[in-house]
Amino acid sequence: MAAVLATSLALQPSLASQSASLLSCTALVDAATGQQLRRDGQCGERATPASTFNIVVALMGYDSGILTDEHTPVIKYQPSYPTWDHTDWRIDTDPSSWIKYSNLWYAQQVTTRLGEDKLQRYISAFGYGNQDVSGDAGKHNGLTQSWVESSLAISPDEQVAFLRKIVNRQLPISAKAYDMTSRILHPQTLANGWTIYGKTGTGSPPLINSDDDRQYGWYVGWATKGSRTIVFANMTLDHRQDVFAGPRIRDAFLRNVATQLDTL
Repeated sequence: MAAVLATSLALQPSLASQSASLLSCTALVDAATGQQLRRDGQCGERATPASTFNIVVALMGYDSGILTDEHTPVIKYQPSYPTWDHTDWRIDTDPSSWIKYSNLWYAQQVTTRLGEDKLQRYISAFGYGNQDVSGDAGKHNGLTQSWVESSLAISPDEQVAFLRKIVNRQLPISAKAYDMTSRILHPQTLANGWTIYGKTGTGSPPLINSDDDRQYGWYVGWATKGSRTIVFANMTLDHRQDVFAGPRIRDAFLRNVATQLDTL
């Protein structure tokens, strides 16, 4: 089992085929010092970033000028855009509602306007995961699909390392990109005084024998209170349920972990 858990995304199909081999990780790190506050589970295992990649798209979009503020640009919905039966995706969308509803086609419009070369330059400069935005083999769809159960992969450990770069403003992007990305994440302040900036993500492992019973769930971001900031990444691979895996992971984090941040 240890050997399996150490494999890269390329070996995840064999992992997903084993009913007992569900993954989980909770990782929290002090943003200023890098001190590991909690690391439970298989935090080195890579998976599709799914909609957590919208944080990256927002940073790139604001830095490049494709995105302007919370409500500009509004991109008009087209029937040809993928909606996956999400009614909230079948409307004209701005940056704020894009993040709120995890709208895939809006992110695809931003990355398409960036272009392949610029997208790769950003991802390489960010040191994001395996840095592979080539997309599905032979399909030349990296601009629109690489982060959707495709070539791009990142582990919870790599997520928290990337989030520290955001919080400490160590990426080669403008101050506006940091500021606007934080705004559209719709931060919420908990009863214990911590303000949470987070993004969910839901994806599936490569299908094995047409088994579509599993989902990856992500919740990543940072929590601030006073002068302290903690970055966090939660990831699970579990059985598909009525509620998408990402929101389930978020709710569990806010209920069971975020309420205990003062003790870390």
